[in-house]
Amino acid sequence: MEKQTAVAWLLEQWPILESQIPPNIIDQARSLEKENSLDAFFAGFNYEGGHPIDQHEEFYTKTYTDK
Repeated sequence: MEKQTAVAWLLEQWPILESQIPPNIIDQARSLEKENSLDAFFAGFNYEGGHPIDQHEEFYTKTYTDK
């Protein structure tokens, strides 16, 4: 089941925000949120082979609708 990121949720709650916030700012917020997810992933990561960044990308893509 896909989840929604906080940025996507916020824009869904107040759609008028999306029209008032420049797209590059929204993209930056999404990027920062993804970076925070990566940091959390590494903090709890138990390496069992493979490359952690590739595994995080797969986790993030499968988990969140806001890519």
